[in-house]
Amino acid sequence: MESEKSEAPGQDQDAGFVRGAFAKIADRYVLTNHVLSAGTDILWRKKGGRLVRDWEPKKILDVATGTGDLALEMQKACPEAEVTGSDFCEEMLVHAKRRGVRETLVADGLALPFEDGSFDVATVAFGLRNMGSWDGGLKELHRVVRPGGHVLVLDFSLPRGVFRKLYAFYLNKVLPKMAGVLTGEREAYEYLAGSIERFPSGEGMLDRFRAAGFEEVAWIPLSGGIASIYTGQVAG
Repeated sequence: MESEKSEAPGQDQDAGFVRGAFAKIADRYVLTNHVLSAGTDILWRKKGGRLVRDWEPKKILDVATGTGDLALEMQKACPEAEVTGSDFCEEMLVHAKRRGVRETLVADGLALPFEDGSFDVATVAFGLRNMGSWDGGLKELHRVVRPGGHVLVLDFSLPRGVFRKLYAFYLNKVLPKMAGVLTGEREAYEYLAGSIERFPSGEGMLDRFRAAGFEEVAWIPLSGGIASIYTGQVAG
């Protein structure tokens, strides 16, 4: 597996802009994601569900759950587990509840209203990248998971080689136009493209996992590296 160091020195997303952008696209968020990824995002979440299932959790927290795609996958993969989906955008959670997420809560991923070690597993799909502090988000995930428990992060990453240039063209030129037609909110997806290019991936993300206190960290590239799953364990 090739190593990829982060080229993104900073972060600090504008929380107000992010919340407003997702509120505007909430009604068409699920459809747009599936169209823009040609349905591949469904397979990525299923992979995450299989990994979590193998950990046999009883309590799962899906942070930045949005419209509930990953939380719903967790409910399928781990039918005996209690799954809670949290998000700081209430408009998104309305859709998550309608789609079948049983437990939802409006909460900021940087200040989760749970005691230390409350969950066996915490997950976040395509949400860490939108937080005001990536390191702060990882530390908060670490805090709410019990010793011996696990964290899984699924997010976009950047492929290597020639495919990277093609993917960058798609992100910056094609995706915003398509999303603008589907949602009427091109600006939100222009932000998305830029956030993906700034977001650390590969070994750069694993370094941040280690800095947040995780052990047994692992990186699984997906679909040629356009997305990645990262996992880590809280020391038992």
